[in-house]
Amino acid sequence: MSEDSQTISLPSIESAIALAGKQEENLKYIARMTGANLSLQGQDLAIYGKAKPVARSIEIVKALETLWLETKPITQSDILVVFHALDTNKMEEYEGIQKEVLARTRSGESIRAKTFKQRQYVQTIQKYDITFGIGPAGTGKTFLAAVLAVQTLLNDECERLILTRPAVEAGEKLGFLPGDLQQKVDPFLRPLYDALYQFIEPIKIPELIEKGKIEVAPIAYMRGRTLSNAFVIVDEAQNTTPAQLKMVLTRLGFGSKMVVTGDITQTDLPNQQQSGLIVASKILQDVEGIGFCNLTQADVIRHPLVQKIVAAYERHF
Repeated sequence: MSEDSQTISLPSIESAIALAGKQEENLKYIARMTGANLSLQGQDLAIYGKAKPVARSIEIVKALETLWLETKPITQSDILVVFHALDTNKMEEYEGIQKEVLARTRSGESIRAKTFKQRQYVQTIQKYDITFGIGPAGTGKTFLAAVLAVQTLLNDECERLILTRPAVEAGEKLGFLPGDLQQKVDPFLRPLYDALYQFIEPIKIPELIEKGKIEVAPIAYMRGRTLSNAFVIVDEAQNTTPAQLKMVLTRLGFGSKMVVTGDITQTDLPNQQQSGLIVASKILQDVEGIGFCNLTQADVIRHPLVQKIVAAYERHF
């Protein structure tokens, strides 16, 4: 096989750093995956080796252009998605993902789906009034739902955003925690708050809660209500009982959307209690108007070790 050498001139040092990653770990990763050699010299990326590995490496780098042009840190998960797109002839779909900006954070960062399943999840939420997002930790279930919910609220497409989850266990044992209801619930809703803070000034969130535009409460407080003109996120639904989740689902009112998220492999219910999420996914799977999206460890967008941990547990059980 013939030798080849190519140089890609990146537009800025910031772009080069975004592509290369910390200590050039991304370039090393691409090199391991392709068999080519990649070397960064200032803003110039030299790629050399056998012709086919070089050509494949160039494809990978160019496919990531949207990210490094924004000088957004690129992860190994981002690179894996590109490899998958190339191997399965899905580059057109991948390019579609890169063009679809779901929102921009307060700092101006573009938020997109990162994997094909994440894109499907977003589209399912947009299409259906009730969506179930089921998958392991780190797949973006809660974050993407919160992104869409906040945009819906900020665009005045709903009157309020309701965030709910089992507070500690399915039994919602809040009594031992100090403070009022909000102080008791806050630690368990931190992932939802983390998403809110990216789009709304933290100082404004208490005001929005006071006005009822954002409501944060344990699932027990949904009983007896009708949730109209709202975007409802039910998080950690694997820790609901069947009765609890049925109760929440039947609270849906006109003009509302509900997203139910959970990981059925991490149920913390006591005494072999059935998970409401598992029961609902079986009962409602074929109900028209309800969407299901099952994410997998391939959609984990966290430290690369998280993917490996999830995969190892899936193999074991």
